[in-house]
Amino acid sequence: MGRNVYDLFRTTAAARPDALAARHPAGNGWRDVTWGEVARTAERVAAGLAALDVRPGDRVAILSHTRVEWTAADLGVIGAGAVTVPIYQSNLASDCEYILRDAGCVLAFAEDEAQLAKLRAVRGRLPGLRTIVAFEDAPAGEAGILSWETLLARGDAWLGQHAAALDERGHALGPESLLTIIYTSGTTGPPKGAMLTHDCMLYEAEAVRRIGIVDPADVVYLFLPLAHVFAKVVEVAWLSTGCVLAYWRRDPKRIVEDVAEIRPTIFPAVPRIFEKIHARVVEDVAAAPGVAGRLGRWALAKEHAAARAAADGRAPFDPGWALARALVFRQLGRRLAARLGGRLRFAISGGAPLAPEIAWFFHHAGLEVCEGYGLTETSGASTVNLPGQVKPGTVGPPVPGTEIRIADDGEVLLRGRGVMRGYWRREAETREVIDADGWFRTGDIGCLDADGCLRITDRKKDIIVTAGGKNVAPQNIETALKSASPLVSQVVVHGDAQKYLTALVTLDPDALAAWARAHGVAERDHAALTRRADVRTEVERAVEAVNRDLPSHERVCRIDVLDHDFEVGDQLTPTMKVKRKLCIARYRDRFEAMYAEDRSRAAS
Repeated sequence: MGRNVYDLFRTTAAARPDALAARHPAGNGWRDVTWGEVARTAERVAAGLAALDVRPGDRVAILSHTRVEWTAADLGVIGAGAVTVPIYQSNLASDCEYILRDAGCVLAFAEDEAQLAKLRAVRGRLPGLRTIVAFEDAPAGEAGILSWETLLARGDAWLGQHAAALDERGHALGPESLLTIIYTSGTTGPPKGAMLTHDCMLYEAEAVRRIGIVDPADVVYLFLPLAHVFAKVVEVAWLSTGCVLAYWRRDPKRIVEDVAEIRPTIFPAVPRIFEKIHARVVEDVAAAPGVAGRLGRWALAKEHAAARAAADGRAPFDPGWALARALVFRQLGRRLAARLGGRLRFAISGGAPLAPEIAWFFHHAGLEVCEGYGLTETSGASTVNLPGQVKPGTVGPPVPGTEIRIADDGEVLLRGRGVMRGYWRREAETREVIDADGWFRTGDIGCLDADGCLRITDRKKDIIVTAGGKNVAPQNIETALKSASPLVSQVVVHGDAQKYLTALVTLDPDALAAWARAHGVAERDHAALTRRADVRTEVERAVEAVNRDLPSHERVCRIDVLDHDFEVGDQLTPTMKVKRKLCIARYRDRFEAMYAEDRSRAAS
């Protein structure tokens, strides 16, 4: 396995120099890259960084969408003995400035003109940031900004005289050397940099091999942001197994189209992608004309009841479901498999909770969605459901080498080699989350079932305490509402110190447009459609359906539908999790209005 991640990479590349390593968009098609080509580019990048006086231990930022140059830059940073500091492409200039200053970055890679503009806006306040390298759109002659091609050329020149010195940098890296600093989303305060060592990711690589979940023949489709630890685990699985990594076209609306073309065998994604696929399939089945439509809607109702029963731990006793599965769901599963390229062995869901009903839907359709769990601070993958052993509603058993303990208050504690070294330059905050015995406090509430599978119920800090003293886990309710109707995009449940719960709901633009077409509504403006009484009725039906399965204190009694969806970088994290506290603060007047009528009545 080697002493560091660069050893892992070079071992794989040396063993498979002519094998296909990556496929990335080029023009209207795709370009194939061999492991030998990846190794040569990474070496040139590492040498180019050394020529720019980037030294071992220096921090180098990457501000870009996921693309093949991101990976080459990352490997080059590691080969130079430096530390990668990823920054989400959706971050504002002020966010970039904070991370660059806090980490003390000496160089930054920027994707294009849009990302360069962010760095130009703040570089005058960052004297330590000496150089910016642009993957594309580099201006000619601007001081301190180089093109990707110029960096590679400088690397070629430097290698001619210092090849042995570059090898020494790679060999000097040990298991405890710092590999990357990944900043948390900052939803509860200023972002903190989680320090992950080479051993943290070697541990993930070893776990992938021991589990046997990925092999060299696999093709893995990658659209996840490489600034997120989930994508980092995908990257290290690629380095460990020598499989093929297929990059997306950097267009969120073309993900399913990409998958159909690339025909991957493994599809890692966040729950929102599976929610959208589920919504599209349901819409297509329900909208079919005539007998096919009636049969499809009947089968969907039977499946939903079966999924609810399974999620509650009950065996569905309904001969109608067995008939629906035989007549409709087998065929639906074949169409779904074809839509996803026809070769998919399994998908992996992570980064946020996946609704059990949606997990069961895919299971019934014959597509295994292996939900996993982990945090930035635990190197991303701490538990995972394995193909053939998926338990929808859980995030699986711990991966080999991770220990789980449930604290007295229900908090999930993790221990193992994947746990971070600590937060960058924040010793006090590190001591708050990692105890003397190495247990990391995740902040999540959960439990272990009889099979040792972990079930996450909510974030500890998000628990609502109603005026009646009842504890409510809002995440479960929000997830159920999102799966109850294809129209629902995001939900924020509120009710701290209140007599009942309320919810702010956003609608999915694509699903709402499809609903309008199906109902003969000429209106196409999203905001106008959200204000329609019949649209609100559809949402209220979904709320009523969810409420029927909830105890009285967990039922949502009032809703407000926004005229816009949430956006990444504003109300959503890059993995499409709602920034709860920010949204509650921003829309406080909307929440207050949902309680105002009852308060007024009580006062009179």
